Parts: sequence; C-alpha cells; structure tokens
Amino acid sequence: MSKKTAAPLLIGQLANGTGINIETIRYYEREGLISAPLRTSGGHRAYEGQHVQRLAFIRRSRELGFSLNDVRKLLQLADNGAMCTTAAKELTARHLEDVRGKIKSLKKLEKALATIATACAPGESFPCPILEALSTSAPGSKLIDHHTKNQT
Repeated sequence: MSKKTAAPLLIGQLANGTGINIETIRYYEREGLISAPLRTSGGHRAYEGQHVQRLAFIRRSRELGFSLNDVRKLLQLADNGAMCTTAAKELTARHLEDVRGKIKSLKKLEKALATIATACAPGESFPCPILEALSTSAPGSKLIDHHTKNQT
C-alpha cells in the first residue's frame, strides 16, 4: 500500500485555505520566507503541505506582532530544529518589552482621551474643551512651540 500525498494547491486555493492574500503569499516568496513552489505544466504555482505549514507559522507570528525580520529569524531557528534556543527566547522577550511599552503608551493615550471627552458638555461648554486640547501643542512639540512663539 502506498502513501497517498495531497494534491498540490494553486495559489488561490492556498490563499483561501490559509486566509493570506495572494499578493502577500507572492511577497513572502520573493522575500524568501517560503520556498518557490514547483510549477504545473501550465506554469501555475503548485504549493505543497510544507508551504501551508510555513504560512501558518508566518501568520501566527504576524498575529503576535513579530516584524518580518523577526519572523525570518524565527523561521531560521525553526528550520534548524524544534529545540528551544536562547535566540528565540531573547527575540521573544525583546518583542514582549516592545509590546509592554506600546501598552503603556496606549494607557496614557486612553487617559488623555478620557479626560478631554469627560470635559466636553455639548451645547454648554465654550470654547469646546476637545478642540482646545487639540489646538494646544503637546509638551515637547518644539516645532509647534517655536512657530507659535514667533507669531506673537
């Protein structure tokens, strides 16, 4: 009894099955994140199971916010074996720190927006506190500060 292999997938089928846009798949191929597939006699790309698995890895990595450069490094580590490595841990820890920094910035943004939204009383406040807050330069906006100082 011979082992039955899955039929190759055309790029449209691969895109539908992975949820990754056709142009993105081609881009990943040009960037070397996935290997070039064999071609059919009609010249169409014929993707195999390895491509499906690799695209799933890339998609999950991107969902977690890894840059394409980091995805490339993680793929290289994966290609060298499944053993946990210091490089993978360090790359992930660095990305985690970046995410935490973004969360911290987003919390500040949330607080600022909540403050100006709370100050707004439509029809009762003049001038509008939201428009006033947006018209006021933020601390550290040197270009705006310089420009407004020169106008007075």
